[in-house]
Amino acid sequence: MRVLLFGGTFNPIHVGHLFVAEEACVELGYEKVIFVPAYRPAHKVLADHDDPMHRYKMVERATAGNPRFTVDDCEIRRQGTSYTLDTITYLMETLPLTGKLGLLIGDDLVPGFSSWKHADILPELVDIVIARRTSSSPYEVPWRHTYITNTIIHISSSEIRERVAQGKAFRYLVPEPVYEYIVEHGLYRS
Repeated sequence: MRVLLFGGTFNPIHVGHLFVAEEACVELGYEKVIFVPAYRPAHKVLADHDDPMHRYKMVERATAGNPRFTVDDCEIRRQGTSYTLDTITYLMETLPLTGKLGLLIGDDLVPGFSSWKHADILPELVDIVIARRTSSSPYEVPWRHTYITNTIIHISSSEIRERVAQGKAFRYLVPEPVYEYIVEHGLYRS
């Protein structure tokens, strides 16, 4: 089975995340995308009241309708700082993979990639798939990778959180089950 790992904070997951994952499947022939919400991301600061289980449940609800999408809580169960290498190792040991595991990242992560834990060996372990988040030219990348020709959807989780906090419309930036979850649990209110 050809599998693509899509890790992130997903705070909250939105239609841009889902669409780029679908595009990567179609363009590169992946059979499964595993979304892995971080417990505590290594390169982001979360709010003190952030609950990883809320983020996990939103990803679970968002991916439920697509048989190619699944969610794994391995980083939440592991707790502590979430490192991509640990998740890759876990998935390689537990999944019946055909070929290398793919790793989907946004091009906004490329400039800081060298600061990731064991960044030097990650390109040898996985096929790195890069999605564009801006309309600018792709970054020059010194390691083996594939850029997908994805549609750029200008949505970010931080923008959604700000919209919720300010009482602005956000309903159609997230899947309906995520919208309902945010409202039901009063997430991102100031």
